[in-house]
Order: sequence, then structure tokens, then C-alpha cells
Amino acid sequence: MNDEFQRPRSMNDLLEQHQERVQDVLNILLESPYFYPEDNNDAFRFLHRYHHEFSRFFADHFGWELFIDSKCARVYKPRWHNDSITPANRELFTFSRRDECIAFMLLLEFFEHKLEVESITVDDTDNLRFKFGELLEYSVQRFHELYPQNTVDYAEENVRAKIIRPIMPQLEKHRFLKKIKPPKDELIDEEDTIYEALPALYHYNVTRLSRPVDEPEIAAEAAALMTDEEEDA
Repeated sequence: MNDEFQRPRSMNDLLEQHQERVQDVLNILLESPYFYPEDNNDAFRFLHRYHHEFSRFFADHFGWELFIDSKCARVYKPRWHNDSITPANRELFTFSRRDECIAFMLLLEFFEHKLEVESITVDDTDNLRFKFGELLEYSVQRFHELYPQNTVDYAEENVRAKIIRPIMPQLEKHRFLKKIKPPKDELIDEEDTIYEALPALYHYNVTRLSRPVDEPEIAAEAAALMTDEEEDA
């Protein structure tokens, strides 16, 4: 049996056999919050095959956790070690305003809703796609349900301009969503802009917003959904 099909006993063995491929995987994992197969399919398949060796390496040497499924991989760092770098100066996925935090929860709700309606699972080859207008309509409806006394403040244009539109660049940057470019000869408005829901969204379990959000802890719950992301290596 050649080296390619021998199960390494440790990361050292794996490095000796496949140094370049190991280095590719490690660099890709640390260069972005999430590693998707389309980033480098060969490296992703290699990581998936030897995930036990990589998991042991991260745990033993850094105290980090490796999470991987068929569509996504990430490295999670349970705590921040350099206290001299304050949270405000860390490159983290976070929102500071209550409405933005709640909007992220509503995105997760919308994602779950669309998966159910379209009968899509994490095992499907294609990711869910939706139009900006669909997310906006869903969010406006939910904000009205959550704030029935403030429907004027949460009118469609206010939700669009002050809440949903401002969070989209963050969601793209941290690889939750991907904006799909239209054909060069096709002009589309904001409502019809298509986004792809990337597999990182499957890693979040949303707590349904079922009680009035004038309670301060509701915004804290929304912010807490992002804490897993905050310590990504």
C-alpha cells in the first residue's frame, strides 16, 4: 500500500507525506472565517479526509476546535488571549445596534423558512438563493410583529435604509451571503438583487423571537448568536 492510502498516525506523519497540501489547508482555514469547497475543492476534500489529524493538531497545539461538514469548515478559538487588544479593535463579526442584531436573527429565521418552503437541506448540491426584496419583506413583517406599537418607525423604507441595507456588506464580508452579479447587459433594481445563502448559516441555531423586544435581554440574545463567530482564529 502506498503512502497516499496509509492513515497517518499524527500531523507530523501527514506533513511528511503531504507537506504542501497540509500547508494549503492550514493557510486557507486561517485566511477567512469559513472555508468552502469552492474555495479549493482539493484542499477541502483533503481536510475532510484527514479531519481527525487536523482536529488533534489544533486542539493539542492551540486549544482550538475544528468544525467541518460536507459544505463548510472553520476553526474556533474559545477565548481571546491578548487582552491588550480590546474587542473594539478586533476583526470580529458583530453588530452594535439592537435593530441590526435582531435583523441578523431575522435573516436566520428567513433562511430556515426558505429552506422549509423550498425543501432544501445541507446535503443538497446547490445553496439557497433569494432576492433582496424577499428578505426585506420578511423583515418588515417581523419587525411589525415584534414592535406593533412602532410600525411607522419600521416602515419598509426605514427598514431598508437603516437596518437591512447597512448589514449586507458585513454579511458578505464574513461569508454568510454572496451577492450574485447579474449578466453584464442586464440592469436590476435592489429588490431583484440575488443573494446566495452560504453554508455558514447552517451553523447557527436561531432562538425564535416570541416575546416583546422592548425587553433588554432580547437584544442580548441576538448579539449572543454572534459570539461563536467572534473568536474565530
